[in-house]
Amino acid sequence: MVHIAWLGKKSPFCGNVSYGLTTTQALKEQGHQINFIHFDNPTDSDPSQTSLLANDPDVSLPYLIKSQVYTIPSPRAQRELRESLDRLKPDIVHASLTLSPLDFRLPDLCQQIDVPLVATFHPPFDSKIRTLAASTQQLTYQLYAPSLSRFEKVIVFSEKQAEVLIKLGVKENRIAIIPNGIDPELWSPKTKQPLNDIQLKVRKKLGEKRTFLYMGRIAAEKNVEALLRAWQSINTTGCQLVIVGDGPLRPTLENNFLSTEDSPILWWGYESNLETKVALLQATEVFILPSLVEGLSLALLEAMSTGTACIATDAGADGEVLKAGAGIVMSTENVTSQLKTLLPVLKEHPLLISELGNNARSRIIEKYTLKENINTLKDLYQKILK
Repeated sequence: MVHIAWLGKKSPFCGNVSYGLTTTQALKEQGHQINFIHFDNPTDSDPSQTSLLANDPDVSLPYLIKSQVYTIPSPRAQRELRESLDRLKPDIVHASLTLSPLDFRLPDLCQQIDVPLVATFHPPFDSKIRTLAASTQQLTYQLYAPSLSRFEKVIVFSEKQAEVLIKLGVKENRIAIIPNGIDPELWSPKTKQPLNDIQLKVRKKLGEKRTFLYMGRIAAEKNVEALLRAWQSINTTGCQLVIVGDGPLRPTLENNFLSTEDSPILWWGYESNLETKVALLQATEVFILPSLVEGLSLALLEAMSTGTACIATDAGADGEVLKAGAGIVMSTENVTSQLKTLLPVLKEHPLLISELGNNARSRIIEKYTLKENINTLKDLYQKILK
């Protein structure tokens, strides 16, 4: 079994956090030793104080600023990271890159202690650079590319993402494509079995209307406003739009797009309960992801796995996931206009919704399961350590 020092995030919640916690838990369940190193010590008043605990399997590094997008480490974070790796003596360091200045020091640090270094690099992107958000993310890729060339392997989620890095000078033999994966037994379609208490609670809150749903952060790059504008401009009789999530734009959008009898919108808020999220997707007919930039959306994979019909833009790897009839793919340009056409078609054709949902579920089973993800990752570790 492999001893892995995993450098990543545990908070605040984002795709990086979900990826790190899910992957490390699955590796632990298969007998691998994991030490999770993360930024979780905001106090920096005593420079002589250390956050290392002799028997603590996790290591908390000090930081100055931490957000969903980036982290600014404390000046002593690099020293504590080096000390923790010396103490833990892992077989391999796996960094789920946190968009932090410390990321760029990892190759030298691991070279000094003679431990192989693997990165997972998953900032969102749109390879066609059609928007300001995509342009900003492209700068992130340009900034990281020289450093990524010094990692033993760089894990990305899609062929498109690999192409972006190769164009920026990262050698193809340094890149490993290992898509996100989810548990299809957990994220399963609704069945004919009697509803459990959580499912009953969700159905009661949703009511009798047919549900179209967005689940994710409510931030500029997610382009939720485009979805709301489209929803309020079409005939939505018998249907409702449910917005699950939170973020900096929620107060503004909630005030500007009020629910009406002709255009019902349910602002669900952030949902942390896993069973409730599953029940929400099982009760949903259509999942919509109007993002301007993406990596590979876990929410999209979860919706597909529950047999929900999906519409998403081709930002990041999402279009790649939905190809071959597994969903409907939009351009990141003129999303409102496209949704004005697509949503009424789906509303009037429930058989199309059913077919898309079945195709989506099949696509997950074929390529995007957590089991396959972990097996591929273990094989990668073994090849590096030979």
